[in-house]
Amino acid sequence: MTKPLNQKRITVTDTILRDAHQSLIATRMRTEDMLPICDKLDKVGYWSLEVWGGATFDACVRFLKEDPWERLRKFKAALPNTRLQMLLRGQNLLGYRHYSDDVVRAFVAKAAVNGIDVFRIFDAMNDVRNLRVSIEAVKAAGKHAQGTLSYTTSPVHTVEAYVTQAKAMQAMGIDSIAIKDMAGLLTPFATAELVKALKAEVDLPVFVHSHDTAGMGSMCQLKAIEAGADHIDTAISSFAWGTSHPGTESMVAALRGSEYDTGLDLALIQEIGMYFHAVRKKYHQFESEFTAVDTRVQVNQVPGGMMSNLANQLKEQGALNRINEVFAEIPRVREDLGFPPLVTPTSQIVGTQAVFNVLAGERYKTITNEVKLYLQGRYGKAPGKVNEALRKQAIGSEEVIDVRPADLLKPEMAKLREEIGTLAKSEEDVLTYAMFPDIGRKFLEERAAGTLTPEVLLPIPEAGGVAPVGGGGVPTEFVVDVHGESYRVDITGVGVKGDGKRHFYLSIDGMPEEVVFEPLNDFVAGGSGSKRKSASAPGDVSTTMPGNIVDVLVKEGDQVKAGQAVLITEAMKMETEVQAPIAGTVKAIHVAKGDRVNPGEVLVEIA
Repeated sequence: MTKPLNQKRITVTDTILRDAHQSLIATRMRTEDMLPICDKLDKVGYWSLEVWGGATFDACVRFLKEDPWERLRKFKAALPNTRLQMLLRGQNLLGYRHYSDDVVRAFVAKAAVNGIDVFRIFDAMNDVRNLRVSIEAVKAAGKHAQGTLSYTTSPVHTVEAYVTQAKAMQAMGIDSIAIKDMAGLLTPFATAELVKALKAEVDLPVFVHSHDTAGMGSMCQLKAIEAGADHIDTAISSFAWGTSHPGTESMVAALRGSEYDTGLDLALIQEIGMYFHAVRKKYHQFESEFTAVDTRVQVNQVPGGMMSNLANQLKEQGALNRINEVFAEIPRVREDLGFPPLVTPTSQIVGTQAVFNVLAGERYKTITNEVKLYLQGRYGKAPGKVNEALRKQAIGSEEVIDVRPADLLKPEMAKLREEIGTLAKSEEDVLTYAMFPDIGRKFLEERAAGTLTPEVLLPIPEAGGVAPVGGGGVPTEFVVDVHGESYRVDITGVGVKGDGKRHFYLSIDGMPEEVVFEPLNDFVAGGSGSKRKSASAPGDVSTTMPGNIVDVLVKEGDQVKAGQAVLITEAMKMETEVQAPIAGTVKAIHVAKGDRVNPGEVLVEIA
């Protein structure tokens, strides 16, 4: 086919090195499996390659035991002719809280120096106030600042509202606009309507990033292109579709010879696809059953990555059979919170609260600290009206803030440098600690001691074999050799014995399992097991799900009121107050900060 004279070439960002494997294999692809193909990726002619940000920083430090900054530097050296792109959560950067402005500026400056050319900046609330400092920092570094619309649907998310947000970001100096459809909620005609409105009102290139969860991603991209979009995000076919993105090869072939021809080398991309086809097999243990086409997203709005995470979390609680109840509860929690888009960190905030509501058998019997902060305005302005009765229940008479949350934060960098001390060998190390204080410190300590141990990849199972699925624990660790293969088994806890049986909470190469034993004696695993008794008295304080003790708020002899917080636990990356069931005196405390706890155990006794 002869190319038209007046061609509008569509440019492409490939997500194979970041969002594609985040969506399909829990962000577990290692740098060693990406670098060998970078020379060919660099020759394709992409507008950019997304290589960093999102969950990759967390996964590198927590699971892979890789320095994410070193990964970025290696990418920069291996991809000299292609822009490198990252996903940045605005004032949240790559963590789950708002950071002070000096941390934001330092992080962006170091990301730019180490190799990032394009910063896709979003806010989970679409509160543009939370984007300002990141945009300023990117422009100060001389890099491309892409303002992002976190796409969702609700009574308050209208085309007009998105155009208003785009104009506000344009006034802040962005270079382009991205429609970020993280859950696959876009439909073809809604895409066309939004793109037309943006192109009519804002004189900036429009990028479309859509997950294929509902099976409509490629249709949405084609309608976007016809409506005037300039750019699409795709994924190499071996990591495409489902909860990932439309396949690169498919879109390149679909547009070839048309006025929108990408000009990319289809044969070379197919060769790269075969390489990643082989690589994906290595990571079979991280495949989730929730990565195929699932039109339920159009109702429950749960992004694919959130689906697989919820499945893992519920499995760890022994409640995977209740996942459909959680999916039904998520839209109700979202409405109570004023319809936030479900993207990090609001997806975790809404999803975890929905899990608590379902497992407790009572809505908001336990409210996570993050929900309390959200309702106080600490994440920004809610898109819609929140449930005021819930807000009063969560924060009582505490003041609701209406300023940009980071305006209330003091500079942090000097304090962070002091806290991490000589473990940090560079400013990048300080920023790693800033993003994730606990796992960041552990990573730096293990690096200093030369004991970094990444997850072991399980061998590909034989026909009929089943690989375990799940999420992770904080444990006593063992390395078990079976027929020449090594497995890391972590004993994350042992439940109290009931009916002669004991529940052991395990993690096999980072994937949680629950095993029930009927022991011949009262065996308790190697120091990690629980010897706490089962809660039965009215004043026994216990928790409903496995987690870690973040803080103990009382001491023996303290007088407490019913409903007073006595402990703070962490489960599923969210913190929760554990409250006194009765008024009385603290008789005994059986836990300390850092302890692993399991459901039904007596943690504190109140008389």
